Amino acid sequence: MIPVAKLERLLDRFSAIESEMASGASGPAFVKLSREHAELAPVIETVRDYRNTQGELEGAEALIADAGTDSEMRGMAEQERAELKERLVKLDHALKIQLLPRDAADDSSAIVEIRAGTGGDEAALFAGDLLGMYQRYCALQGWKTQIMSLSESDLGGYKDATLEVEGRGAYAKLKFESGVHRVQRVPATENQGRIHTSAATVAVLPEAEDVDIDIQDKDLRIDTYRAQGAGGQHVNKTDSAVRITHIPTNTVVAMQEEKSQHKNKAKAMMLLKAKIFDAERKRVDAARASERKSLVGSGDRSERIRTYNFPQGRVTDHRINLTLYNLSRIITGDELGDIVDALVAQDQADRLAEFEAES
Repeated sequence: MIPVAKLERLLDRFSAIESEMASGASGPAFVKLSREHAELAPVIETVRDYRNTQGELEGAEALIADAGTDSEMRGMAEQERAELKERLVKLDHALKIQLLPRDAADDSSAIVEIRAGTGGDEAALFAGDLLGMYQRYCALQGWKTQIMSLSESDLGGYKDATLEVEGRGAYAKLKFESGVHRVQRVPATENQGRIHTSAATVAVLPEAEDVDIDIQDKDLRIDTYRAQGAGGQHVNKTDSAVRITHIPTNTVVAMQEEKSQHKNKAKAMMLLKAKIFDAERKRVDAARASERKSLVGSGDRSERIRTYNFPQGRVTDHRINLTLYNLSRIITGDELGDIVDALVAQDQADRLAEFEAES
């Protein structure tokens, strides 16, 4: 069971946050309090339910122990006690899950980067499939998506693509997509019917907000140049493309999708902040690095978190040994949630086991 003292501290902290917010806090302080309030609200609801259930259980046990309770009432109280004990066990488990150390970025929106790896044109086509899969999955979650950048291949796929996903908690689910995705299928260009293996890498970054990271203008080098590739008459006419280098970390991002240099700069700054924020999180969390998955491998076929086998209609996530035979619904994004939810559940189970072992 959860220690009573810990529940009291949570209730006290929640009351303190509400008092501070009501007292006129503003600016970054109010944003920080609002975030903490939003994070604690569902936990406090469970705490209150837990304590109410404890009170009801004590009442039922008192009735059973009272010699003056008639047999019919005692029977009802015993049945109620059994139900309340079962409910208390479930609430205890739910509370332990809610009280597990959280990734501070879990509530953030996300930026998803997809790059074709081993496999040439087929890898680029697969990267395009992954992009569509994530766009559909995000739409089903009620998240808004926007293409930040695209680099097309000759056959209609993408050498790389960057997708912005706006929605509370997007990073918490999408972060499990980081890694190398491998596909096994007969390419459209293969006339011998042979199965080819290709790969694409996915990196999911939490979108940094201004209160998360502060980048000084003096630390930036901003270069402009003429856009390359698709773009019609706009190509090579104006220096609208933007490259930004964060000098202290040597982090470089480039953006050329918009015709406006101002818009390209804004998008590039968003991506730069996300990359620096993610790098800083990794540095701070170095002590727990073994618990985290590496974001991107080399793109080699042998490094993979998931395999999409088209001839067998099979998708296997190698991290949790989960195999599903609904590839056609997963690759469209309609049932990607089956895998994401399983990964979230396994992560919670692993962390809960560690929490209970340390307790």
